[in-house]
Amino acid sequence: MDENMLFDMVRQSLWVAVRMSAPLLAVALITGVVIGLFQALTSVQEMTLTFVPKVALMLGVFWVTMSFMTTTLASLFSDRILPLVAGG
Repeated sequence: MDENMLFDMVRQSLWVAVRMSAPLLAVALITGVVIGLFQALTSVQEMTLTFVPKVALMLGVFWVTMSFMTTTLASLFSDRILPLVAGG
């Protein structure tokens, strides 16, 4: 395996990581902004108000996108990593 193949593998692995984490990070960002605006408008400064809804929504999104994440990771391993390990 030469360095071009290694760099390509790292690039594809990072892209898969970005695609897998994007739904969770987007929900956390949107929830944080909405709750931050709510706190700014109402002057409520409760720490659990930001933590609990964000965690609950992220768990929900994780549950919904779990099959997408599993399929994406399994295809990366079966299409790219396992052939390199086997010498292909």
